[in-house]
Amino acid sequence: MKKYDEVNQIRYEGPESEEPFAFKYYDPEESINGKKMREHLKFALSWWHTINADGIDMFGRSTMDKNFGITDLMERYRRKADFAFELMDKLQIDYFCFHDADIAPEGKSVKESIENFEKMVDYICELKEKHHKKCLWVTANNFSDKKFMAGAATSCSADVFAVACTKVKACIDAAVRLHATGYVFWGGREGYETLLNTNMALELDNLARMLAMARDYGRSKGFNGDFYIEPKPKEPTKHQYDFDVATCMNFLRKYNLEKDFKMNIEANHATLAGHTFEHELYTARINGSFGSIDANQGDMMLGWDTDQFPTNVYSTTMCMLEVIRAGGFTNGGLNFDAKTRRPSNTLEDILFAYIAGMDSFALGFRKALKITEDGRIDTFVKERYASYTTGIGKKIIEGSTSLEDLYNYGMNLSKIDVPSGRQEYLESIINNILFR
Repeated sequence: MKKYDEVNQIRYEGPESEEPFAFKYYDPEESINGKKMREHLKFALSWWHTINADGIDMFGRSTMDKNFGITDLMERYRRKADFAFELMDKLQIDYFCFHDADIAPEGKSVKESIENFEKMVDYICELKEKHHKKCLWVTANNFSDKKFMAGAATSCSADVFAVACTKVKACIDAAVRLHATGYVFWGGREGYETLLNTNMALELDNLARMLAMARDYGRSKGFNGDFYIEPKPKEPTKHQYDFDVATCMNFLRKYNLEKDFKMNIEANHATLAGHTFEHELYTARINGSFGSIDANQGDMMLGWDTDQFPTNVYSTTMCMLEVIRAGGFTNGGLNFDAKTRRPSNTLEDILFAYIAGMDSFALGFRKALKITEDGRIDTFVKERYASYTTGIGKKIIEGSTSLEDLYNYGMNLSKIDVPSGRQEYLESIINNILFR
């Protein structure tokens, strides 16, 4: 088997190929419905997992070394950036995304950290132009450092709130410089452990204040991309304020922010909230807030965010079906918020992981298109609700009836028929399309 350095570029060879370093379903140059597959899927490299994750978990130390043998911190992060763009070239990935703390070393002060970050943004701007890549989105890591142990925008400390805003401003400036099409807010510690020490009303008000200030600043500096909220339940705090899409929409509407923010939805976060991936996408779509996707999957037998590369084609198909129904991506895309498993600790494994994830979504996209072209699912749903297209149902939809009218109508009903949901039949259609 080839070594990482011997792989020039991963290319499409089709489903019959047994070449490990080849795409079986993802053909970036294939034109589908007037757009290349790479434009439909908009794959992005996640800096934090791919470039920095070293296999450490809550029970064990690192299993891989991504320091490249370099002791000088700024030089090490420049080498990490070189590696990131080399990897994107090999995988034919067009986009990347990062937290501020992913691309630059932390300094001894906030000022030094920001200065390190700005220097690395300069360097990444150069690499971006050299390799012809695009920035999908930027975000601030306002959760890892101990100062954020009680939250960032929701901290009990006004100084911490100020530092969080400092980092957000620097990251929005970077997004403008890199022509990013999105900016993400993930409230990694925006929540609480116990109400005994929490002023929830103040914390939520402050979170809204920070979001509004960030929006206003970004627009004033020419940022024309989307602002995203990334829902996540539980982990790390017991009560996250951004639990799921519905919770986030309630928050945004309360503070009149719903026109300014969309959702960056992660598969593993959806399942931790007790939902399916497609449920969260559907909820965002019907609320007009579908934006971007963190593509991964979790282990249903484990109770935390395992961030595995997606290989469940049923899930990727249901995901892409919702993306198609939403009209496709605009400013968003498919970012692989995923890391190789701890024992998969070679550079070759990183390539295999991305190939598996990209192929899984490419196959899911192909199958989702077939489901829409087949039409049986959409036709069934339309016919199931046909009672709302005529008679009393039509009047309900039009708002031309009253409670009294419905009372009189209901009192005269002698037979009520509810159509079968035929779930098993519909699931067999999905299987038929998936496996033929």
